[in-house]
Amino acid sequence: MLNFELYNPTQYVFGKDQTQKLATLVPQNAKVLLAYGGGSIFKNGVYDQVKAALDGFEVIEFGGIEPNPRFETLMKAVEIIREQNLNFILAVGGGSVIDGVKFISGAVNYEGDPIEILKNRVLFTDVTKVIPFGTVLTLPATGSEMNSGAVVTIEATQEKLTLGGSALFPKFSICDPSVIASLPKRQIQNGVVDAFTHVMEQYLTYPHDAFLQDRFAESILQTLIEIGPDVAENPTDYKLASNYMWCATMALNGLIQKGVPSDWATHMIGHELTALYEIDHARTLAIIGPNLYRVMFDSKKEKLAQYGKRVWNIEGNSEDEIAQQAIDKTVAFFHIMGMKTRLSENTENYQETADFIVNRFEERGWKALGEKQNVTIDKVKTIVEMSY
Repeated sequence: MLNFELYNPTQYVFGKDQTQKLATLVPQNAKVLLAYGGGSIFKNGVYDQVKAALDGFEVIEFGGIEPNPRFETLMKAVEIIREQNLNFILAVGGGSVIDGVKFISGAVNYEGDPIEILKNRVLFTDVTKVIPFGTVLTLPATGSEMNSGAVVTIEATQEKLTLGGSALFPKFSICDPSVIASLPKRQIQNGVVDAFTHVMEQYLTYPHDAFLQDRFAESILQTLIEIGPDVAENPTDYKLASNYMWCATMALNGLIQKGVPSDWATHMIGHELTALYEIDHARTLAIIGPNLYRVMFDSKKEKLAQYGKRVWNIEGNSEDEIAQQAIDKTVAFFHIMGMKTRLSENTENYQETADFIVNRFEERGWKALGEKQNVTIDKVKTIVEMSY
């Protein structure tokens, strides 16, 4: 097992009717920026619950944070905080809103041009230099409610880039599974596949001696396979909703990544498809992931075979056969979850995509990706072309 440090200071508040605890979780005398997205919180009652819980606090609202939050939009919130001297942020929404708030938190007191935060992958480690924030989760998917990472899009250059650091953990996250009852089926499908792929990025690498981490990962995958199709069809079923929400958090709150290698090449390529074509994030992962496993088969086949045996109960005559069937089973699951797993099924103008992504990765110096740094530029090109 690799050396690791485990640090997660987020107070995770899970279950029905927990939003009423906001008044005790937000610091007394806080001047709050209430940040949210496109208005779904007005339809599902979450906005009214939050406002009632914040009665007595000074609150300024900032709406309109996009899916795949835009740097340009977030900078408007940064200016409001500076002008109004606000000292706490409450993110009410899904991963995009929470990611956006993480950027806002770090950008307010950043010394320099805030675009450097994204261009240079700045890590925030000093909690005195960021604005503290909490979250009320409305869409389980990204695990952003209990981790310190974020992804933000620069609209001007069509780049989707990351930031993070130990100072960007939420102070608290309220996670009420009943909120998914009002979500569109497509968003729940996306959330299940997003969480599933988060686990795969940390699990599907090569054999190591972190046995418990593998079992943690496999249990999340098995649970998502078991409940994913049903929760998309029956989001009012609290048993399904609660297990889905907890899986999404556990998939990326840092626990299963400790002591093990991790990949993330699927995400890095998938982010480019979202930036270029506005394809839903989870759907880019369903397009790229299986083809990355195929191209990198020789270096991943031992773990693919383990995944096939333990998660899918596949029996075969050889490790290669089981590993290949495991990829096929994964694609079939994505189809059940409503994913279209070819780029050509998601956009018409895909012919030059591989060359564009390769050129962009070369410009950034991203020439060796994956857990073994063996996903080279040539392999990225092959993976994307295979995904057409």
